[in-house]
Amino acid sequence: MKLIMAVIQDKDSSRLIDALGEQQFKTTKLSSTGGFLKEGNTTLMIGCEDKYVDEALEIIRDNCSKREQLVSPVSPMGGNADSYIPRPINVEVGGATVFVVPVDQFHQY
Repeated sequence: MKLIMAVIQDKDSSRLIDALGEQQFKTTKLSSTGGFLKEGNTTLMIGCEDKYVDEALEIIRDNCSKREQLVSPVSPMGGNADSYIPRPINVEVGGATVFVVPVDQFHQY
């Protein structure tokens, strides 16, 4: 058995949970924060048998696309310095960071 932990953007979470549910994957959703944009993320924990890992990864890949987002950088002075005029820049966001770890035991009470 494996535990798949997928860290995804909040925007992708509903679509991914629905797609996983359609294929009978059970998920646990955890709210998380991270990344250099300090935006909300969702971490999904998905337990599955070894033979279904590739199928789960394909569903994650299909539902968590990378995209560009225009953001305004923060002043290098740590705040809104009067002499610093930020210029919005495009950054790549989205996608998924996925960990697949072995599970020695699983108990459900």
